[in-house]
Amino acid sequence: MVSIEAEALPAFPAGENSRLGFPRRASRSATLADIPFLRQLYWSFRMEEMEPVPWLQEMKRAFIDGQFNLQHRHYVSVFSNADFLILQEKGKPIGRLYVDSTAERWHIIDIGFLPQWRNGGRGIALLKAIQGHAKTSGASGVFLHVERRNIRAQALYRRLQFREVEASDTHIGMQWSTA
Repeated sequence: MVSIEAEALPAFPAGENSRLGFPRRASRSATLADIPFLRQLYWSFRMEEMEPVPWLQEMKRAFIDGQFNLQHRHYVSVFSNADFLILQEKGKPIGRLYVDSTAERWHIIDIGFLPQWRNGGRGIALLKAIQGHAKTSGASGVFLHVERRNIRAQALYRRLQFREVEASDTHIGMQWSTA
């Protein structure tokens, strides 16, 4: 039996980052070699919600690894035109940004930093850069989903003029318009 962590995952689509214009020192295209880092990052996103679950740590890890695998497969198959970027600081990975800038309305699929790189202004700077590039590229706007329980991220997006355009039980769709 193959372990969840050893399960073969599909490669990332080959993105060019051409419309994003980020400096190479700040980001690079993700590869399968980044999967261990991306698993660690994903675990950091989910750690708090798993705290009260009365499972052994190994069971929690296996569950989260399985969720990561499903998310990865979904993202690379559904968003095959997206840029899958590893965010870097001095050549070390600190986060991820998955964004599809090929449509008229850009779509931020996922954005996140390791805990020690959060709350330092990087997220807002990155989002402002995306907004600037979207505007100069002629995009109509930028769209994203945020979890309902992620109040801090919602507040950040609202400060950047994102407005709620759709909602489900678990997520809110928000859009920023270039007009």
